Parts: sequence; structure tokens; C-alpha cells
Amino acid sequence: MSTMTMTGLTTLGQTLDALVRILDKLAAHAEARKIEEAVYLQARLYPDMFAFTRQIQIACDFAKGAAARMAGQEVPGWADEEKSIADLKARVERTKAFIAAIDPALYAGSDGRMLKIKLGRNAPELEMSGQDYFAKVVLPNFYFHASMAYAILRHCGVELGKGDFLNR
Repeated sequence: MSTMTMTGLTTLGQTLDALVRILDKLAAHAEARKIEEAVYLQARLYPDMFAFTRQIQIACDFAKGAAARMAGQEVPGWADEEKSIADLKARVERTKAFIAAIDPALYAGSDGRMLKIKLGRNAPELEMSGQDYFAKVVLPNFYFHASMAYAILRHCGVELGKGDFLNR
């Protein structure tokens, strides 16, 4: 079994759990202040950045993509149709369930396995080791989008702290 992969997936899982917690706090915040969920779901830090909903979707996509690729499986494609806090929470939970359902034995040798990936729709296909993919692509992108989701909600006044992001 690949130590890097298993450790990496554990850290992704911790942050996915934190996103569930953050979404719960968002729901309570919106309800207490009688603010429509859509206000938060479409919020962004700057006009050319992705909105909150898209940040959650992308974080989930990197997590499920990492688990699938490192296990040598096809990455499932999920429609980006979330329109509520409950929908986003369900997406995070579905991501966690997808990762948990993969047999850990499939990760054997994944750090050294060569992967062919595209880092964008129009990007050329790259080949890199599983270890490089996880360390240089998955972790920075996953944490960037999870952090942006957190920052957007803090910017909107949702009472969150570092412990919420760290799931403590």
C-alpha cells in the first residue's frame, strides 16, 4: 500500500469533514439572519473568481479524482447542479463515500505509477508519477479551493475560525 497516497487521502478526508461542518455553520448562519442561501452560494471574493458553490465542487472533484487515479480507476464525472447548501453537503458526502468505497489494496504502488493527466480542458496531456501528481497537483489545488470556500464565507460574515477549517 502506498504510504503517500493513504496519508494524502486521510488529509483530504479531514478537510472534506471540515467542509461539511462549515456548510452546517453556513446553514445555521443564513437561517438565523433570514438571508437566502443563494446569496452565499453565489458569493465570491472578486468578480473574476469562482463563486462559493464552484469552489466546493472543484475541491470535491480533486479529492475524488485523486482517489480514482491513484487506485487506477476511471474518474467519475458528476454534474455540477448543486443549488442549495444541502446539495453541496450531499456532494461532499458523496465524495467521502466514493473515496471510502475504494479498496485500499488498489493504491499499492501508486506513488510510483505513471499517470497521464490533463490539467485543464485545453491543456496538453502530461505524464507524471503518482507521488508528483498528488504532491504537486492534488494537494495544492484541493487546499486552494477549500481555502477559498472558507474565505468567501468569512468575507460574508459567517462566524468561522481556523478550528473549523482544520476540523477541530
